[in-house]
Amino acid sequence: MSKDGSSFFFPTLLSEAAKWAQKNSLWPMTFGTSCCGIEMMTTIGTTYYLSRFGAEVVRFSPRQADMLIVAGTITTKMAPVLRTIYDQMLEPKWVIAMGACSSSGGIFDTYSVLQGIDEIMPVDVYVPGCPPIPEGLIHAVMHLQNIIDGGLERRPAERPSHEDAMNAMTFRKGVGYDIKANFVITPDYVAEQKNKTGVKHEN
Repeated sequence: MSKDGSSFFFPTLLSEAAKWAQKNSLWPMTFGTSCCGIEMMTTIGTTYYLSRFGAEVVRFSPRQADMLIVAGTITTKMAPVLRTIYDQMLEPKWVIAMGACSSSGGIFDTYSVLQGIDEIMPVDVYVPGCPPIPEGLIHAVMHLQNIIDGGLERRPAERPSHEDAMNAMTFRKGVGYDIKANFVITPDYVAEQKNKTGVKHEN
């Protein structure tokens, strides 16, 4: 019903309606283990307000979630627990590796730390940084929404190399590979997107 009270019809396909509902109701299962978890909490909080994208319903039961956000260091002892949580999540499900530690082990190049969670599960979006800014996580969620809305094939994003992950920590250096998966945010990339959309910004 429209605002003036008159009725109208909006014809669509059931599949399109399902995609619209799914992309706007990504329920995250948060797995924060270190400093990246603080940035994840900030993103979900009122300042950045992740609920604008329908992803604020944090579920601590894997069976009620379809988006796993791994934020922080994952040790080898913790890996089986994380894999169990992933296996119990609903299908279709997505995985976001937030931060250098979950993407590639970060600065912890040691036997006791998993060198990237993609050793135990597929990863859809990587958000490098130490820790990444909240806008990086928001961009990752928007990228997943584009995948769902466009019916794109879910191919895991490319894993950044150790050097790329370390360089991304400073947020001043760009990564050394093509960002075809759209999961890396740099100042130059932000400026480029603003120029495309016509948004004015200060240099």
